[in-house]
Amino acid sequence: MFENLLQTDADVLLAVNGLHSSFFDTFMFLCSDKWTWVAFYVSLFYVLLRNYSLRTAIVLLLFIVLTIVLADQLTAHVMRPYFGRLRPANLDNPLSQWVHVVNDYRGGPYSFPSSHAANTAGLAFFCVCLFRQRWFSWLLAAWVLLVCYSRMYLGVHYPGDLLVGIVIGAFCALVCYGCFLRLSQVEKLAIDDVRQAPSSFVHLYVPALLLLLTVVVLLVWSMVVLLV
Repeated sequence: MFENLLQTDADVLLAVNGLHSSFFDTFMFLCSDKWTWVAFYVSLFYVLLRNYSLRTAIVLLLFIVLTIVLADQLTAHVMRPYFGRLRPANLDNPLSQWVHVVNDYRGGPYSFPSSHAANTAGLAFFCVCLFRQRWFSWLLAAWVLLVCYSRMYLGVHYPGDLLVGIVIGAFCALVCYGCFLRLSQVEKLAIDDVRQAPSSFVHLYVPALLLLLTVVVLLVWSMVVLLV
């Protein structure tokens, strides 16, 4: 049973990785870069500042950072060395001879679970819990899936790596959000009306537009690179 799961994991990875082109090589490589989404990250803090007091916004930012740090440390420094699953593109992995590599990027030695998936899912789930806007939640889910797909496309993660990474990120987000709610009761942080009426969040469209704009810019840039 376990061997069948591993084989299916490898088969799906090769199927996704095999659907490559020069255009998507550029696009997926950029999607996978964490610095690509900096404007989106900054805009989320802007929304916090617009809806909460400065003190509460900073506390929320710290809990978001804590979510990402926990997810990253748990996946990259605890679980990966323990399980030692070689990345698909790792030259020591026999599977690597069939993996399409983009820009000579092969990642680190191990792949299980995915830190990219855990970090993006952690941020997304924390925002889902905080903002509770269905349309924004679906947009964040699409973003997480895009980043995860890019990791398979680049041949650095199996689907199982990504699935477990998402679960870990969601767990870290729920724990940290629960701690924030507990702290808000003890310290009486100013979360009052916004917590009770999520529809009252203002300027939530800013990160949504920046996220979509970033994807459009990546698509246009990938086309320019292809034509040049």
